[in-house]
Amino acid sequence: MYRVDPQQAATAQADKRASNGGAKRVLSSAAEAIINAPAEPTVSGSLVVGVAQVVEALLLTVLGYVIFEIYLQGEQRGFYVALVFGAALLTNVLLNIGRTHRIAAYRTIFTQISRVLLGWAIVMALLAIGTFLFKASDLVSRIWVLSWFASGAALLVTYRLVLRAFVMRMTRQGRLKRRTVIVGGGKDAEVLIGQIRQGADSDIRLFGLFDDRIDDRSPEMVAGCPKLGTVADLVEFARRTTVDLVIVSMPLSAEKRVLAMLTQLWVLPVDIRLSAHMSTLKFTSKAYSYVGDLAVLDMADRPISDWNLVFKWIFDKVVAVAALILLSPVMVATAIAIKLESPGPVFFRQNRHGFNNELIKIFKFRSMRTDMADESASRLVTKDDPRVTRVGKFIRRTSIDELPQLFNVLKGELSIVGPRPHALQAKAANQLYYEAVEGYFARHRVKPGMTGWAQINGWRGETDTIDKIMQRVNHDLYYIEHWSILLDMYIVVMTPLSLVSKNENAY
Repeated sequence: MYRVDPQQAATAQADKRASNGGAKRVLSSAAEAIINAPAEPTVSGSLVVGVAQVVEALLLTVLGYVIFEIYLQGEQRGFYVALVFGAALLTNVLLNIGRTHRIAAYRTIFTQISRVLLGWAIVMALLAIGTFLFKASDLVSRIWVLSWFASGAALLVTYRLVLRAFVMRMTRQGRLKRRTVIVGGGKDAEVLIGQIRQGADSDIRLFGLFDDRIDDRSPEMVAGCPKLGTVADLVEFARRTTVDLVIVSMPLSAEKRVLAMLTQLWVLPVDIRLSAHMSTLKFTSKAYSYVGDLAVLDMADRPISDWNLVFKWIFDKVVAVAALILLSPVMVATAIAIKLESPGPVFFRQNRHGFNNELIKIFKFRSMRTDMADESASRLVTKDDPRVTRVGKFIRRTSIDELPQLFNVLKGELSIVGPRPHALQAKAANQLYYEAVEGYFARHRVKPGMTGWAQINGWRGETDTIDKIMQRVNHDLYYIEHWSILLDMYIVVMTPLSLVSKNENAY
């Protein structure tokens, strides 16, 4: 029978406090050794995939434009630029649907290239059909289409072979392995480890196992892999060292164990897979994804990965630089006003939780009197709060006090859009946020942002009730689950409008 460590219930509250920046949970010596070991040089698989997609789309776009200049010499340039860009983007979408932009796919030859050529042929066929249906044969040159199709196919094959060579080299060097742990133990985990070593050794760097069982069914060593702790320990472990993948070695029939495990782990920005090696239920091959040759069921994915990481990084940097340039007069005037009204520094730095609960120091314009500053934000700012200066009241209501966080964006600690980072000791109804809302730390699966979905929907400013912080967290989780670049753009556009129409709670 499954048993939980009897100390687990007693230490649950301590675990929460530890994750809020207090004393760290004590891990096993084996886990500490992994955390403190010198970092091996690795290349992020998500980054490789993201860059590979962007480069491929750019190469197709440039090729289409070059062929246009050769054959048509600048005629109807705007129309052809739009056509080339649209076709390259559609190609990228189709190749993603065909799952060709995966590290595992990059290692293949026939499967990868056949799918790539099929996708490219579909795009060219759609281009030809569109030309016929919209009677645009006078606008679209047949020579250009055929030349781009043939040269594009050659380019894609060459590019994919070069990409495969790069990925295989990184694989041999062990630089593309996903840092992986197993949840579970005993004989079932032993079988799983054997399958990983047989079919996924080039993909996986296996650290060890985490299991809540404390009896002889969960020994301290399984197939040469050490038991590193409990599932609660895994949360702390994943926050102190990089973990890319969690493979759960539990049968689907153990519903309560699986749900209990997910309740603890869903706050982490990791991929979680349930191994199918123990299941007596058999699904079609399309229902599974694979870790090497190991069939797994997808239980959770990191929210933003692959090329989306690249696009969000570019979006953050471009918007931050543009905002600093455009808003520099406002920032200079604010700094002067702060210095003229009260003595003390212009900027205020405060610890906040960043991505995966890492502590970061964010910049703000000082809005309080220096002798009344509350660095831990243990007391909420209320209407007509005597600690806030006259300039402070204005810059807080208009969110001008947040503008220095553009420097945090450039440092990579914040995003332009994301869940707002809360002060460590912030409370609602005299309860710390993470105690008031179950799953609160799930909002840290992505980088925090200067503005977010909660803010443009009116959930900014004072959070004096549990309902208010719950609404804010629910909006943050909605944003994480539905993220897209278009959503980020929408939030950026709506932020100044919301500051005018929905600022009644900002003091």
